[in-house]
Amino acid sequence: MPIAVDIDVMLARRKMSVGDLADRVGITPANLAVLKNGRAKAVRFATLAALCEVLECQPGDLLRWVAEDARGMPAADADVVLSPEGKA
Repeated sequence: MPIAVDIDVMLARRKMSVGDLADRVGITPANLAVLKNGRAKAVRFATLAALCEVLECQPGDLLRWVAEDARGMPAADADVVLSPEGKA
C-alpha cells in the first residue's frame, strides 16, 4: 500500500505503549494494531485527530506516502531481485 503508517515511531518517541495510546484515543488495542501495522483500509478523521492530540503531533508525522513500482512493491525495494528460492 502506498501509505505508510509511522505510529510506532511516535509511540517510541513518546515512550507510550500501544495499550495506553488505545485507551487515551478510545479505540481497541486490536483496531490500533490494524492501523499501526498498515492493514487498515481507512481511518476516520476523528480517530486521526485523536491520535494527533494524544501524541502531540501532526497527521504527517503518522502517515506518509511511499511510491510503488509496477509490481506494487515500495519503490525502495524495487531494486531488490529475488532468486526463485526467494533469496536476495
